[in-house]
Amino acid sequence: MPAASEIDIFRAEKRLNIKLPVSLIETLKVSNGVHGEYGLCLIWDLHRLVTDNLHFWNNVDFNESYMPFNHLLFIGDAGNGDQFFIPLLQGIAIKENVYFWNHEDDSRMWIASSIPDYLQGWLEGRISV
Repeated sequence: MPAASEIDIFRAEKRLNIKLPVSLIETLKVSNGVHGEYGLCLIWDLHRLVTDNLHFWNNVDFNESYMPFNHLLFIGDAGNGDQFFIPLLQGIAIKENVYFWNHEDDSRMWIASSIPDYLQGWLEGRISV
């Protein structure tokens, strides 16, 4: 996928009203999305990053079933409804740890210390869901 431009990244940050994590920006500048086997979207392209996060943050029906999402930046998915995210504090990723969210039981689990570690973990088979 073609790389995301600086202006595209700036627009996404403005639309989400957050600062994207540095390692996510670096990844998007190389490839606007990272896809795995079987349609797996390890890193979403900017369009999906914006639309899916706004959906998760603003869907009032989710309030009845799940803990709040407004402090999570979803970055990709496992292809089965489960998502990968980076936690935010006041719109900023303090640490760039990557977590896994299970949509069936709303559990949230740490899986990697950074986006590069997360992607490398998938390539090496250390991370799977």
